[in-house]
Amino acid sequence: MTLAGFAQVSAQQAPAQTAPKVAVFKELRVISGVTVSPNGDLTFVGSDARVRRTDATGSEKWSFLTGDIGRAYPVVTPQGVTITASYDDHVYALDPAGKLLWKTKLDGDIFATPALRPDGSVIVATAGGSVHALDPAGKTLWTFKVGAPVFSSPAVAADGTIYFGAQNSRMHALTPDGRLKWTYAAGSLVFSSPAIGADGSVYFGSSDRRLHALSADGKPRWTHLTNLFVNASPIVTSGGLVVVGSYDGNVYAVNTSGELEWTYRAGAAVAGTAAELSDGSVVVPDLSGTVHAIGKAGQGLWQIRTGKKIDLGVSVSDQGSVYFVTDGGGLNILQKQRPLAVAPWPTFHATPAAWGRAPSEAELQAQAQARRAAATAVISVPKPTAPVAVTPAPQPVTPRPTTPAPTTPAPTSPNPSNPAPRPTTPAPVTPAPVTPAPVTPAPVTPAPVTPAPVTPPRPARTPAQLAQDAAARARSADGQVFLPLTEAAGALGLSVQNVTVRTATLTVGAERVPVTVRTFGREVFVPLAALGDLPGTRTRLTPGAVVFTRGTQDVRFPLSVPALVPLQGKPEFLGPLKKS
Repeated sequence: MTLAGFAQVSAQQAPAQTAPKVAVFKELRVISGVTVSPNGDLTFVGSDARVRRTDATGSEKWSFLTGDIGRAYPVVTPQGVTITASYDDHVYALDPAGKLLWKTKLDGDIFATPALRPDGSVIVATAGGSVHALDPAGKTLWTFKVGAPVFSSPAVAADGTIYFGAQNSRMHALTPDGRLKWTYAAGSLVFSSPAIGADGSVYFGSSDRRLHALSADGKPRWTHLTNLFVNASPIVTSGGLVVVGSYDGNVYAVNTSGELEWTYRAGAAVAGTAAELSDGSVVVPDLSGTVHAIGKAGQGLWQIRTGKKIDLGVSVSDQGSVYFVTDGGGLNILQKQRPLAVAPWPTFHATPAAWGRAPSEAELQAQAQARRAAATAVISVPKPTAPVAVTPAPQPVTPRPTTPAPTTPAPTSPNPSNPAPRPTTPAPVTPAPVTPAPVTPAPVTPAPVTPAPVTPPRPARTPAQLAQDAAARARSADGQVFLPLTEAAGALGLSVQNVTVRTATLTVGAERVPVTVRTFGREVFVPLAALGDLPGTRTRLTPGAVVFTRGTQDVRFPLSVPALVPLQGKPEFLGPLKKS
């Protein structure tokens, strides 16, 4: 850490400014990232599997129904075409009016956001373990087999090199025509999408709790250790800082030489990507539902507490509106803010339109021009938050007896031309004595009370019952067996935290371990193999069951793996050719 960075760590104990108000909030069932077009229109995917285009305030322009939900950011091309991906294994292209141009089926669910190349072709990665290049008409140009699911969104460098991480714990580099250039082994899974610096360096996070920096030829430059895994995608700011959040509740800013400049304590796990605004501040949400604005020196500027989980980064328009999505699909809009900074990689996938490629010099100049008005606009400067005065608790006061003063009746008429009469002193009146009549209370007979039936609480399910329930609902896909997360973790005595569409955190003893998850019918499932890889866990196959051993305890899941994932042998060599 630099000396300046050390001094800045404690400079953020309280927000320095009053937070902006959420100007617009709409329940639009948003589940994907929000993509912003140059004119301010928004495009996103809803929990009803519809791709929606709205104006800058969330009023719908059109929608298109796909075959399933999806959480990848839609990509909007310079021509206004929307490229969107779905869990139904398809990539869709929609014209500016929302009409289908083409759709292409690939080999698995698509979690990762596609990357748009300058020639209009797109790079798409799948959970089936492949990366595909599709031309502007949706035809496959080439396919690269990774051999492991890919949840990391591909990034395209200025020279056309394609970078992505995968569940084989590696960062990959492909040539523009789909040949492998190199791989780099991280210490654990790579969910984080890579960011590309001005000099072509590649930055990404990993579940090994590190931020990694590689040169363009795949050589490691440096790593920075955090306290928990880094699934968020980093940004590269206009000042040359690599900024990323960690599940340890901190946001880290590291310069391109690998020195820590500052650490900001968000206080809750960070899964979303940060965004740098044109004034150099950084905006980032956390999983507790708080949006943080951080100054250039790492100091807290303001916070917005929503109380609802936010697992995607904020989106920023060229007009200076900031968008974020809260759990349940609520679209939140902050208006009259600053636009994105003109920087190497200032937001998720580099641009508001989610292109996913390093900008050219001409594109950087165009961005500066498009954002100049919002960057220089006079906006209301938030006033520093005044300190709260502490008033001591009042002491009990014994009132002194007072003699009430005679009162003057109020005027009976509000009309000045008809003034009220002057008050007169009434003559004293002596009331006659009144003898009250005796009152005999009527007897009251209480109504009989019938106690409401009490339903006994449902007994907690035992590990064996949870394992049986999990096995009964096991699923198979892409050569893997999946179990429902809640029941499987409960059977093994594990608690579940921080569930997103791609990952969940399991508490194993004193350790928190990230695992890959997958959604079937909007229910979260965990791979059987991921449970077997947990620390202190052993597995063995028996006829009709998989047995997990943790410590001295055996938990039996009554399922047949061969029945769920039958082995299908393939010949190593082709058979003899038949003559026609």
